[in-house]
Amino acid sequence: MTPSRTENRKFVLAERPHGEPDADTLRLDTSDVPQAGKGEMLLQNEYLSLDPYMRGRMSDAPSYADPVALGEVMIGGTVARVITSDVDGFAEGDWVQAFGGWQDYAVSDGSGVINMGQNPDNPSWALGVLGMPGLTAWAGLTQIGQPKSGETIVVAGASGPVGATVGQIGKILGCRVVGIAGGDEKCAHVVDTLGFDACVDYKADGFPDALKDATPKGIDVYWENVGGAVFDAVMPLLNPLARIPVCGLISQYNATSLPDGPDRLGLLMGTILRKRMTLRGFIVFDDFGHLYPEFANQMGEWVRDGSIQYREEMIAGLEQAPEAFVGLLRGDAFGKRVVKLND
Repeated sequence: MTPSRTENRKFVLAERPHGEPDADTLRLDTSDVPQAGKGEMLLQNEYLSLDPYMRGRMSDAPSYADPVALGEVMIGGTVARVITSDVDGFAEGDWVQAFGGWQDYAVSDGSGVINMGQNPDNPSWALGVLGMPGLTAWAGLTQIGQPKSGETIVVAGASGPVGATVGQIGKILGCRVVGIAGGDEKCAHVVDTLGFDACVDYKADGFPDALKDATPKGIDVYWENVGGAVFDAVMPLLNPLARIPVCGLISQYNATSLPDGPDRLGLLMGTILRKRMTLRGFIVFDDFGHLYPEFANQMGEWVRDGSIQYREEMIAGLEQAPEAFVGLLRGDAFGKRVVKLND
C-alpha cells in the first residue's frame, strides 16, 4: 500500500508481551501526517529495519535503554526521504538514515540522522551491511574479538546480517571461520556464498560433535548471537585466552523463566577463570559509535570490490511488519529483514 499524503499509519505498543509477541502486542493506528516546525524536517519512511533488540524495548525490564511506552510508536531504524526541511544540511529529496519508527512519516530535528544524498545506491543497505548491523559486526570483531591470522572464529547466527558480516571479515583477516546456522539451505549459503570454511547445523542431531569436528584446533573467538544450547556446545571447545563478543542472545528473548536443567553459572565462571578468557557485551553506538567514519570507509570498499557479500530479505508493506518481526525472533529470517513501506 502506498502511504497517504494526509494520513500517517503507525504501529504503537499496545501491551507488553509475556513471551513471544502476538497479535495484541502492536496496534495499527492512524493519525494526521505530522507537521514539521522551525528547525525540523518531515521524513517519509521508505524502509524499516527489523532487529532482535526491538523485543527488549517492548519490555519494561531494566535494560541499556528506556522501553517504548505503551501507546507510543514502536522504535526502529529507517531509511527515509526528506519531504520538507528547515534543518541545515538537509534538503527536499535527500535520502537519510534515521530512527523514524514503525510509521509512514516522522519529524526530526536532524539529531542522529545521516544524509545519504539524492541518489544513493541500494539505499536500504544503510539498514544492514552499511549501517548498524555492519558496524556491530566490524567493531565487535575488531575491537573485542581482535582476531589474529590463523586463529579459529566460530559465529553463531551465521546467516543473519551481523553473523554473515563477522565471518566474512574474519576471512579477510586470515582466520578459519566456522558458522552455526539452522538448516541445510542456510549452511550452504554460509559456505558457498559467504566463503566460511565450514557451517554446522544446530538443528541437526549430533550438533555438539559436529561442531567439535569442525574446530580441530579449538575456538579462539566466539561470536555470541544466540546463547542457550548453542553456547553449551561451544564452551568446552574454547581455547585459553579466547575472546567472546556478546552481541545477542536471541534464543532467550522470549523466555519467561530461567532455562531447565542444572545451574551452569559455576561451570562458566570457572572456565573463564581457568582459561583467562575475555567475555564482553557491548552496545554498538554507545561503545563504538565514534568509529563509524572508519567503518563506513572500510565496509564501503569491501562491498564495492565484492569482498563482502550481502543478502537482504525484503518484506512488502508496513502491515506485514509485526508478523515478520515474530518470524525473525523464531529464526525464520534468511539475511537482513527489511520492510518496504512505499509501493
